[in-house]
Amino acid sequence: MCGRYALPVPPEAIRDIFGTVNAVPEREPSWNIAPSQAALVVRRHPESGARHLSALHWGLVPHFNTDAKGGRKPINARGETVATSPMFRSAFAARRCLVPATAFYEWHAEGAGKTPHAIARVDGGVLAFAGVWEGWRAPDGGVVRSFAILTISASADVAGLHDRMPVIVGEADWPCWLGEEVGDVARLVRPAPAGLLEHWPVSRAVNAPRNDGPKLLERDGLAAGIS
Repeated sequence: MCGRYALPVPPEAIRDIFGTVNAVPEREPSWNIAPSQAALVVRRHPESGARHLSALHWGLVPHFNTDAKGGRKPINARGETVATSPMFRSAFAARRCLVPATAFYEWHAEGAGKTPHAIARVDGGVLAFAGVWEGWRAPDGGVVRSFAILTISASADVAGLHDRMPVIVGEADWPCWLGEEVGDVARLVRPAPAGLLEHWPVSRAVNAPRNDGPKLLERDGLAAGIS
């Protein structure tokens, strides 16, 4: 499951990391990207084939929906069934994308309640979640572009918190995932290698969809048992 994530990195930096060639979308850095919001994704442009950085809505509007506002708009796609699911198989075959993030959040049951944890790369680098996107066309010709993030069984680094995690694509596999190179895409839908990620408890009070800012990633001393 991936329900919220962080990307407090300027779009220009994301452009440089992923080598996109189009004009940079105007997006503010965020520590708390939530479903229904527009977020940065890296995709292969369907006409030019060039690598583009785009702002798409999180919550995939399936091509068969008759209304962009109604019906299911899933934020996640199960990696085990994404290639065969009627909801996702067309996008998985032809419209894969990468979703940049620096951290994501999971809630862990601890005692009588749950504690949110931030999960990030040990080296502090940018993660690339595996995603799929759609361009839903309205009767008036307008297009709603949206995406979902693939999930898979949790790696050893995350399994203590949650049984699912986003699929993370390593840099060497970005061309294959985006369709720039021919390769076995299915093999990339797998848990992250052990040792890639770390996690720490963060504040319950701050970790709410309405909030944003660096405090969302600050270690919570009480939850961690630190006086």
